[in-house]
Parts: sequence; structure tokens; C-alpha cells
Amino acid sequence: MNRYWSQVAKSLTPYVPGEQPKLANLVKLNTNENPYGPSPKVLAAIHAETGDTLRLYPDPLASRLRAAIAAYHGQIEARQVFVGNGSDEVLAHVFLALLKHEQPILFPDISYSFYPVYANLYQITYETVPLSAQFEIRAGDYLRPNGGIVIANPNAPTGRALPASEIERIVAGNPDSVVVIDEAYVDFGAESVVPLVNKYPNLLVVHTLSKARSLAGLRVGFAVGHADLIEALERVKDSFNSYPLDRLAQAGATAAIEDREWFERTRQAVMRSRAHLTADLTALGFAVLPSSANFVFARHPGRDGGELAQALRQRSIIVRHFKLPRIDQFLRITIGTDEQCMGLVTALRELLEGPQATASTEDT
Repeated sequence: MNRYWSQVAKSLTPYVPGEQPKLANLVKLNTNENPYGPSPKVLAAIHAETGDTLRLYPDPLASRLRAAIAAYHGQIEARQVFVGNGSDEVLAHVFLALLKHEQPILFPDISYSFYPVYANLYQITYETVPLSAQFEIRAGDYLRPNGGIVIANPNAPTGRALPASEIERIVAGNPDSVVVIDEAYVDFGAESVVPLVNKYPNLLVVHTLSKARSLAGLRVGFAVGHADLIEALERVKDSFNSYPLDRLAQAGATAAIEDREWFERTRQAVMRSRAHLTADLTALGFAVLPSSANFVFARHPGRDGGELAQALRQRSIIVRHFKLPRIDQFLRITIGTDEQCMGLVTALRELLEGPQATASTEDT
């Protein structure tokens, strides 16, 4: 039936999301979900909204949520905030509204795999910029003519972060193009550049509530930048869907932004678990990249990454393995609870010390 497809549909290679398997006693460490639930205040706010008012359309401007985000970051006005149905939708609007120009846009060769999908969807020319041998983004590589720049910081799937001073170097060095900094994981140890948006009118910072605020199931994201950039995003949104966030999402997201105590407690717990897991993996012989995200990126010099991922799956432990150049030996492992992390380490220790490891040693 694809004879009815448009040429655009035929040419697309869609993004493949992380697997959501239905396995018994599953330890799910593959999609970077927060191991801790959302704030109880979020659940109460959502419950309070489940009444007769659901027959009415939600606020198309999400005014209360935008005000809460502005207040949280400080020195930001609500008109500098754009909200959408998850940061993926926000990014989709960004590509169409701000990055579709004659010159190619730039983003790392190893990064969030949705970026080339959006570029192809909107027929935007792009060039990938290689990470260093240590999988680092080099600011100097982005100081050249372009139609826009998109960088995830911390980067995904590597977890490595650039300091704000290096991000500012990129933004200042590209005054004629928009620099988009995707800060989906910034709350787990990196430095946000939201404070720079009033200094640089070409800087747009994108956030999600899926990670540090445990709301992956609610689908809320936002962007912060100069009011002129936000207006461009609003024009695209209102030409596509004027009501992207429903009443429940707006209520829950607002409560999540306002509950700073819960946010701080849970993100600190994730960072402590990350440090313990990194130490345990290193003790098992893994090379683990420095991570400022809620996951680690690790490889073992003596075992194939894909084989390890499959062996873990047989034990109902799911991690993410990318069959891509340069990173096909790495596993991206979401930080779970301490119990889940201990289960992973125990399984890896048994796999590395098991019959296959012994046989490999005897063959050398």
C-alpha cells in the first residue's frame, strides 16, 4: 500500500526509540528513565485536575507552567519560554522554525539520533562533526560557517559534558546562526547555560521533564531563549497544534517545577548511585566515560558489547547497545536504584568470570 505514500514518507528513516520489553522481573536500564517516581505533589496536582473541566480545552499558552519555569530559572520572563509535548516535539519545531536555512547545520557525529531524523524530515542539509578520540565535543570545531548548531550537553549517548565557558565560546563565535543546546540531562551534574540566554539572542536551551523530574510518561518539554526565537516556535506550533499540552500535563509539570526539594533529593540520589556504579564497573575492567548524565557509557576490552547486552537480556536485564560506528562496543546503562545497579554488577561479574571468559583466556 506504500504506493499512496508521499515521497517524503518514502525517504524517511524514522527514529527508533528504546525498547519497552514485557519481561518478567525486568531490570530496565535502557531508556534513561528516572528510578524514582515523580513528586507526590505532582500526583496530587494531576488528580485535582481530573474533574469536569476536562471537557474544556487546556490553556493554549500554558501560562502558569511558563511562569513557573521562568521563576525557577530567574531573570527569565514567561515570554522567553516555549513548552511542548516532550522535548522531542520542541526540538522538531526548533528544526523547522530556526534551523532550515541554506547552509548546513552542524551537530556531533555521535549524539542524539533524532537530530538527523528531524533534518531529513524537514529536508535540512546537515554535517556531522566528529567527536575527539576521547568522545569529547571540541568547541573549536564549530567555529565555521553554518546554518545552525545543535549540541546535546551532556552529550548522548556518551554522557560527557562541556563546561559552560566552552558552550559560550561556540555561541559567541556564531552570532549569525542559532545555537541549540539540548540539556535533557544537565541536572545530573553539568552546568546549564540558561543564564546566558539574555546575553546571546542566538542561544536556545531545550529541557525535558522526563529525566530529572521523573515525568517521562507525561511528555513535557520546554525551550528558553530570546523572545524572538520563542515567537518563531509559537508560529510553527500554532500552525500544527495549538493545544500540545493537556490539562493534566500542565498541572503535573507545574507542580514538578515548583517542588524543588523532591527534585534535589532524587537527582542527588541518582548521582550517588552513578558514582558507585562507575566504581564497580571499573573494578570489573570496564572503561567508563566520565558521565554527567543519568547513565554511563562503558565498554569491556575483553568482551563484545553486543554479546554482553544479549547475555544480560537473558537474565532480564536490559541495557542499550548501539550498532553504530565507533561505539558498537559500548553499553549505555541507565542509573537505576542501588538494588538494580547491584543486580547488574553481579550479573556482569558472573558473565565475565564464567565459562566463556575462561575459554577465551585459554585460547590466548
